[in-house]
Amino acid sequence: MPTLEHVAPSPPRRAAECKHCAPTPRVAFALGYLRKVARIGVLASGSGTILRALAAARLPIAVVLVDRPCGAVAVAEEAGLPVELVERTDFSGGFDRVAYTEQVVDALDRHQVDLIAMAGFGTILEKPIHDAYPGRIVNTHPALLPAFKGWHAVPDALAAGVKQTGCTVHLARLEVDDGPILAQEVVPVLPDDSVESLHERIKEVERRIYPEVLRSLATAIDTGAIDTGALDAGAIDAGADH
Repeated sequence: MPTLEHVAPSPPRRAAECKHCAPTPRVAFALGYLRKVARIGVLASGSGTILRALAAARLPIAVVLVDRPCGAVAVAEEAGLPVELVERTDFSGGFDRVAYTEQVVDALDRHQVDLIAMAGFGTILEKPIHDAYPGRIVNTHPALLPAFKGWHAVPDALAAGVKQTGCTVHLARLEVDDGPILAQEVVPVLPDDSVESLHERIKEVERRIYPEVLRSLATAIDTGAIDTGALDAGAIDAGADH
């Protein structure tokens, strides 16, 4: 069972070794040869419901990185996935977001990650991660972007009285909830909906389409259909049916 290791908060760019986090093995296929498998790093902070869906889809997850002890750790351990805890201990106005982001990048680099899947990660990361993984960070949002950006997308949709909202999977940018849209699916707003009931129906869609999009991207990288730098240019029509 993988062991959770802390990463020291300082100095920047110095991260503790994850002694028990063995890299994901290369995959042997029926003909006996080996091929590259795109390695996904999942960033999570909460209960791990998105992570559970990604693991159930048997995606090539190389590591699960969390910024605090949370339910996602248990989900990762149950699935036999390596875990890195890069703990955020400073929630003050003086938080060094760039230095923290560099520690996250160091941890991901140790696992040779090709693609990053944001799964409810609670810390907004800075420019170093976008420099290290340009066009390779995927996020999911509980609204039909560009509508209702931010942390309160579901209550904002209810307050606005819209008849429908939904789920968006997109490439992440430095600006929060920005970037090319890879997939969207509409979720109707019912007359008696609460924030909780609407959010749960959005999550059901999210748990279905997010793994599909990530699999499309990983497969395209594996086969050389696209290189990771081409994701920015919309070279793959991931989740086009959504």
